[in-house]
Amino acid sequence: MQFSSIADLRAFLDDAKIQIHKVAVVDIDGVLRGKTVSREKFLSMLEEGFGFCDVVVGWDVGDVLYDNGTLSGPSTGYRDAPVTLRTESIRMVPGAPRAVLALGEFGGAYETGCSRRLLERVIHAAREMGYRARGGFEYEFFVFKETPHSIREKGYRNLTPFTPGMFGYSMLRTSVHADLMREFWEWSETLGTPLEGLHTETGPGVLEAALAHAPLGEAAERAAVFKTFTKVFFQKRDLLATFMAKWNTNLPGQSGHLHLSLEDTSGKNLFFDKERGQGTDLLEHFVAGQVQLMPELLAMVAPTINSYRRLVPGFWAPTYANFGEDNRTAAVRTILAGPKGTRAEYRIGAADANPYLVAAVALASGLYGIRHKLRATPISGDGDRDPGPGAARLARDLREATELLARSEAARELFGDAFVEFYVKTREFEVVRFERQVTDYELERYFEII
Repeated sequence: MQFSSIADLRAFLDDAKIQIHKVAVVDIDGVLRGKTVSREKFLSMLEEGFGFCDVVVGWDVGDVLYDNGTLSGPSTGYRDAPVTLRTESIRMVPGAPRAVLALGEFGGAYETGCSRRLLERVIHAAREMGYRARGGFEYEFFVFKETPHSIREKGYRNLTPFTPGMFGYSMLRTSVHADLMREFWEWSETLGTPLEGLHTETGPGVLEAALAHAPLGEAAERAAVFKTFTKVFFQKRDLLATFMAKWNTNLPGQSGHLHLSLEDTSGKNLFFDKERGQGTDLLEHFVAGQVQLMPELLAMVAPTINSYRRLVPGFWAPTYANFGEDNRTAAVRTILAGPKGTRAEYRIGAADANPYLVAAVALASGLYGIRHKLRATPISGDGDRDPGPGAARLARDLREATELLARSEAARELFGDAFVEFYVKTREFEVVRFERQVTDYELERYFEII
């Protein structure tokens, strides 16, 4: 929504009889953290900003405090971090009586840990080069006949999927559950995260939703809001949705692909050469940059231990840094769809990634390729078995990916030393937490036999 002044916003809130005013920030893992405030407090926050406990940049996705953090910790006293709310982020919240939500971003010293600010800086760099970036995310997510309580009671085992069987692009499933699909579509429209498509994917109870494209900053915001409120939609109906990258060893993982294009100030798609009917040199440079920097930036788009369970051969996820023309086995897929639809699909991102970071990496690495006039050779076959000459094998786990990011000169050039050092520490903490665990696999394999 757009408001020319606080007075206009107040008039809207009055006319719509808004009763609930929610504010939120997005943490480094892409999780919305927020609260509900009064009308006057909401308006004051929009005009003057407010303070949000800095623990949000000082703990992990499970609210465990970093023991290696620098932005937040006992030394800061967990003081308030300055936050600015963005009026253009205000949206209606479906499923609640007359509610709105506004998103904010961290400022001051805390800007280092703010993924929204990071993407804004990359978008600004694109504008300085004369480009306007547009994007659209598409997410796969599994739905279960479970609740937050039942999955814990079952130990996350023997869960009941919403629908059975491997049934991608099923007209049967979506027609049987047409009322639910319609409600979800309308929910997304009300939320300000409109869909372009919705269908079943291969796997029991899995759906794929393609969000409508938008200017890249707005596209990332829509994606972050969509993920949280998709969970809300299904939990309110005694179902449960997960965006975990790979929840089952024997099933495909869940992607969070980003479709991205560059325009000039008139809105012309710069990736398509209308006279030749093909992609431009700019598109090739852009994709080549994405491919070249993918191995060293991977930890930003595959941010969890579980992300790397998805990146294995044979499960529709890339394992090498490469690209192909309309090739879904490649890490980047170029789609030549005329003067409006030509774009690059950044396929490496999983559903568990922070959409602001995915967008920042996909755009920044593409701009890097343009600046350095990089070239890459497209693959024509299976990107796993025949990845192309010189294609780099992607990291096999988060530790390896994090070490590559820490050493990356390009990452520091694109995102700054402060962000890279902050982010690397958060991923190192994630790795150490995992490596201390005794897994079910180890118990089953070794407990009696060894």
